Amino acid sequence: MISHDILIVGGGLAGLRAAIEAKSQGLDCAVISKVHPLRSHSIAAQGGINAPLANAPDGRDDSIEKHTFDTIKGSDYLADQDAVEIMCSEAPKIVYEMEHWGTPFSRFDDGRIAQRPFGGADFPRTCYAADRTGHVLLHTLYEQAVKLGVRVYEERTVVSLSVKDGHFAGLIALNLLNEEFEIFEGKACVFATGGYGRVYLKSTNALINTGSGIAVCYRAGVVIKDLEFVQFHPTCLFGTNILITEGARGEGGTLSNAKGERFMQRYAPGKIELAPRDIVARSIQTEIEEGRGLEGGYVNLDLRHLGKKKILERLPAIRDIAIDFADCDPIDKPIPILPAQHYSMGGISTNEKAQTEVSGLFAAGECACVSVHGANRLGGNSLLDTIVFGKIAGEEAAFFIKGSQKSQGENKTILNDELRRIEEKGKTFIKREKGIPLTEIRDELRKTMTEKVGIFREEKQLRDAVSKIEELKSEAKQLFIGKTNNGVNQTLAKAFEFEGMLDLAEIITKGALQRTESRGSHFRRDHPKRDDEKWLKHTIARFTESGPAFEYSKVKITRYEPKERKY
Repeated sequence: MISHDILIVGGGLAGLRAAIEAKSQGLDCAVISKVHPLRSHSIAAQGGINAPLANAPDGRDDSIEKHTFDTIKGSDYLADQDAVEIMCSEAPKIVYEMEHWGTPFSRFDDGRIAQRPFGGADFPRTCYAADRTGHVLLHTLYEQAVKLGVRVYEERTVVSLSVKDGHFAGLIALNLLNEEFEIFEGKACVFATGGYGRVYLKSTNALINTGSGIAVCYRAGVVIKDLEFVQFHPTCLFGTNILITEGARGEGGTLSNAKGERFMQRYAPGKIELAPRDIVARSIQTEIEEGRGLEGGYVNLDLRHLGKKKILERLPAIRDIAIDFADCDPIDKPIPILPAQHYSMGGISTNEKAQTEVSGLFAAGECACVSVHGANRLGGNSLLDTIVFGKIAGEEAAFFIKGSQKSQGENKTILNDELRRIEEKGKTFIKREKGIPLTEIRDELRKTMTEKVGIFREEKQLRDAVSKIEELKSEAKQLFIGKTNNGVNQTLAKAFEFEGMLDLAEIITKGALQRTESRGSHFRRDHPKRDDEKWLKHTIARFTESGPAFEYSKVKITRYEPKERKY
């Protein structure tokens, strides 16, 4: 049994910031991660982090209040406004803290942190480091974690969360290096495991983003919120789905169809390419479906008019990606793009203090739903969310422990029982000599989600998806993973994860079926209007053996009454 005061599951931005905060308060904390922290998916974030610093010449009138309103409006008024106010008020402090810790932000000529426009914002408030912002932020936080001596257990997949009498008890993790299950005990725990993009076939997410953290919490009885709200990023590289940052449009990139038309002028004349992501993604998909896409099904993102100097200075990684994966130099040719799954607005339900309903259990980052993004996240707010609420989660976990009477070892019995259960389940996977291959059934799930629970949704497709998921859940009882080799083999971990992927797909699909309106990223062709009277509420999902049990909770509204979104 491995014991620490605070266990942090996930080594990305939210997890590392939680660890730094807890360790700074003198507590013994440890990070449990599937990969080395510098391989976490946070490193893939490109465009920037929002903060109303008012550094840009066109942004001198920016403020915390304006950032707050843009975020709430962008969320299609589903965000909890008290949480948004916290995130936006903390934004300048967080950016300057990261700067003082060594983050190499891009600069204006006068030396101040550079800022550029992003979709859905009235001011250029996105701070950036060329187009590698997540990369440099993650390295900065990892350096601080190393400096403080934070213990990291990498190459571990958490497969079970134990809760005793409403209190966090501990975790069971699979050590990928030797295929052994390990008990982790702590007085408190922070989940910071990222999103579930790989539930979809076309996604910008890393292969590790299966939503396993959300699923493990769900199976343990933790409330999951608003999972039907799935963000599709408008600009992903055609053929590979690699992210092409919103910063490309923020720098002045334009979208055009097969006719050469700058089509966003029809859909969002006020913001054009810098409308919120849900609007731009639907517009691109509409152009493709109505036959105005280029052959194969994509549109063009044109950067040529920005000039070689600006592209090399502001978007060097995007140029490399386009050259390496599309044989296209954006200095000379448009980049072929289309929408793909990118982000989850929903997740583990928490309050503004990152607390879940389970005492001693906290969550932050993309796996959590505070909710600051509501039905649609604005670009530049995800990196901010991870660091702000990662810090809060670490701080609140430390407060919890300092006031706790819990002693190490008191949950030994329940954890040993859970370890035996998990070990038996693992043996079942390994001993099975025939059945349905994991890759086959997993790809069926991903295909179903992409085709039937995508950018546009309607009742028949959603019902078909529900039926397919139920069929796959039945087939999963005969899941076959083949032989393992007792070391650095992720097949067993993926078998455990797949059960969770089915759970999440079921919550997403059934939640989308029940929500008979269109709001933010959730667009129902058979219910194309937003319905505040009936649906201005959060979707709550609880685990039962027969599937998710749904209920609803109020959206917290402080100063901003819902209005029609116009861009």
